[in-house]
Amino acid sequence: SQLERAQRIAKLAGEIAQLLKTDALSAERAAYLSKADLLTGMVGEFPELQGIMGRYYAAHDGESPLVANAIEQHYFPRGAGGELPAGPVAMSVALADKLDTLTGIFGIGLAPTGEKDPFGLRRAALGVARILIEKQLPLDVRALLELARSQFAGGVIAESVAQDLYGFLLERLKPYLREQDFRPDEIEAVLCLNPTRLDHAHRRLEALQAFRRLPEAEALAAANKRIRNILRQAGGAPAAGVNPVLLSEAAEKNLAEQVAAAAASVAPLFAAGDYASALKRLAGLRPAVDAFFDKVMVMADDAAVRNNRLALLNNLSELFLGAADISRLQS
Repeated sequence: SQLERAQRIAKLAGEIAQLLKTDALSAERAAYLSKADLLTGMVGEFPELQGIMGRYYAAHDGESPLVANAIEQHYFPRGAGGELPAGPVAMSVALADKLDTLTGIFGIGLAPTGEKDPFGLRRAALGVARILIEKQLPLDVRALLELARSQFAGGVIAESVAQDLYGFLLERLKPYLREQDFRPDEIEAVLCLNPTRLDHAHRRLEALQAFRRLPEAEALAAANKRIRNILRQAGGAPAAGVNPVLLSEAAEKNLAEQVAAAAASVAPLFAAGDYASALKRLAGLRPAVDAFFDKVMVMADDAAVRNNRLALLNNLSELFLGAADISRLQS
């Protein structure tokens, strides 16, 4: 029923508002009233007035402007490129409404197929992504999907709905990001890592664009492709880390030192979301990487030495994954 729906959205909006450190009571009140105007003769006659009439009715009944405006804006964006909700209370309600719709309808097996999308789920997913990205909200989208899933009683919707929706949302992101002038290989390099902080998507992509303009970029992308192929052929990265005792060649010792130093210096940069500075720092590894591949036989006969070199290459490759999988970049 609409009552159950309003109760779910109200609880979810309050939890999102708390995450955003905003007025949770106003978010819950706006969410609880958000569907009331659907039952009126005015919206019954003119469906395009949903939300707009809700704001008028709420203001007439003495609700605060914060609540009244959130009731209208929880439908934002109404279309592609449409206006987004303005404040954190309205954003909380808008996210809660869209996440509830996506979770409920996906959860009973009515995902869009082909061109058919009768419930506007693609629009809802893009709305969630746009609010998180363009309003720079520091929220984990996977956690939001799990929160939305938890509002439904057990046995009502599929257990896998949060994971299914996460994949659906990332797919909706691709055309949106292409419209922002990011190249398909750049988008793939970032989204293949399954990022959960969508507010960092543009930062990662802009950092990747700056990185690929560096003279070291193409060689390092090729080296990462080579590393992936080597590890795949070897059956994956060894479980054990790098043992300094097993490093014998000068080039591998130098690379191990450089990788360790780079790891220490880029960790705080990644933590701060400064992906551009981190990738610029990692570009400095190119001479050591080139020397390693020129002078060291990775697949040595000695299994311990071979696994140690594979572990070193895996550490090198993992460093870049803090921003993107640069092996996906095309030359």
